Amino acid sequence: MKYVILGNGVAGITAAETIRQNDPDGEITLIGDESFDPYCRPMISLVLEGTIGPEKLPIRRPDFYESTGIVPVLGERVTAIDTENRVVSCGVSQSYPFDRLLIATGADPRPIKADGLDLENISYLRTEAHVRKMLALLPSAKKALVLGGGLVGFKAAYGLLRRGLKVTMLIRSGYPLSMQVDETAGKMILDELIRHGLDVRVNLSVEAFDGNGQVKSARLSDGSHLDCDLVVIGKGVLPAHDFVSRDHLEIDLGIMVDAHMATSVEGIYAAGDVAEFMDVARGIRWVNAIWPEAVSQGRVAGLNMAGRPVAYKGSLSRNVIRIFDMDIMTAGMVDPPDEDHYETILYKNAHQNIYRKLVFKDTLLVGAVMVNAIEQGGVLISAMHSRVPIRIPRERLIGPGFNYRQLFWQRTLPENISSAMCSPF
Repeated sequence: MKYVILGNGVAGITAAETIRQNDPDGEITLIGDESFDPYCRPMISLVLEGTIGPEKLPIRRPDFYESTGIVPVLGERVTAIDTENRVVSCGVSQSYPFDRLLIATGADPRPIKADGLDLENISYLRTEAHVRKMLALLPSAKKALVLGGGLVGFKAAYGLLRRGLKVTMLIRSGYPLSMQVDETAGKMILDELIRHGLDVRVNLSVEAFDGNGQVKSARLSDGSHLDCDLVVIGKGVLPAHDFVSRDHLEIDLGIMVDAHMATSVEGIYAAGDVAEFMDVARGIRWVNAIWPEAVSQGRVAGLNMAGRPVAYKGSLSRNVIRIFDMDIMTAGMVDPPDEDHYETILYKNAHQNIYRKLVFKDTLLVGAVMVNAIEQGGVLISAMHSRVPIRIPRERLIGPGFNYRQLFWQRTLPENISSAMCSPF
C-alpha cells in the first residue's frame, strides 16, 4: 500500500505514525512545504517573546522519519492532485503515486488588501520561518504595528512589547478576540491590554504602507498615519487547499470530510486545519483550526487509511490564554446567532474581575466564556464535547462555588432525583 501525506504538521505526522503502527509494511511518503522537522506551531510566539529558543520547538526526535520508515519530502509545496491517475505533483518534475492520500496541509495566513505590501519588514506570524525572520529584524526595530485582534495578533503584540518595542494593535472590530469572546469579555480584555502599555485602536484597518524599500508608516482607514518600522499581519488563517480542484473534491471553506475523515473521492482523506466537519456545539459544518483537533483528526484519518474504521465525533472550538494578569477560557458558541433558540446565563464580579457566560440549547451546553477563576473550565469543555445533557438547575452553574464535575455525576443518577442530590459542596 502506498500512502502519501501532504503536510508535515501535527495532523500529518500523527496520521503517519498511526498508519505505521497499523501497517508496518506500507510505503509512507510525507510531503511538507517547510524544511524544518515537525515542530510545535503554537509555541512560536514564545520564541518571539524570548521565553524559549527555536531549538525548543521540535516535537519529534531528529531520527523520527528514519525510525518510523517514513520518506520525507521537505521544502516542497504540492501544486496539483490528479484524482483519476492517483498522483500528486510538486512543481513540473516531481510526482508521487498513491493508493491512499491524506491532505493535511493546514492553513495559510489570511491575506489583507493594502498598497505597499511588498515593502520589507512586513511579516506574518504563522511558521518557524516567520518568527526567525522577525527575530532578525528586532535589533533595528523600534515601533511595531500589529494588524488583527485575534489570538495571533495578541501573541505577536505581547512578544514585541516584551522585547521592548512600542506596539500598536489595529483591530477592525470593536474589541479584541471578537471571534472567541463576547463583547463584555472583549471590553475587559481591551482594558487589560491598554493597562499594560499597548496602544490598541479599534474599528480601524490599514489602507496602505509607505516607505522607501522598507516600511516606515501606515495609512489608516480614518485618514491618519502611523509610524512603524515592523509590521505583523495576524488576521487569522484560511485552509490551505489552493492546489485542489473544486471539480474533483467537495470544498466549502475547508475540504469537506465525513466521520472517517474521508473526502468525496475514494481513498483521499483530509485532516487538521484544512478539513471541514461537524462542530459539536454549532451543529453545522465548521473549520476549527486548533492543535488538539488536528491531533485527533490525524489519528482518525490514519486509522481509517490503514483499514481500521473509526468515527470522529466532531470538533469543538476552544482556547485558553493568559493575557498579562488575566486568564481567559472560551469554547463553543459564545454569541449564538438566534437568541430565541438559546438560553444564556451570566455572572460578573467587578471587584474580583471575574466574568462567566454559559450558553445552552435545550439541555446541552454549547458555549462558555470565563474570565479569571477558570480552574474548572476543562470540565465545561468536556461537557460540551461529550454532549452531556445538563439537568441541574442552571442558575446554580454560574456561581463561583459550583463544582462542575457534578455535570458528569448526574449521569449516574435517575433523572428525577439528580437535581436534588447534586448539591454544591
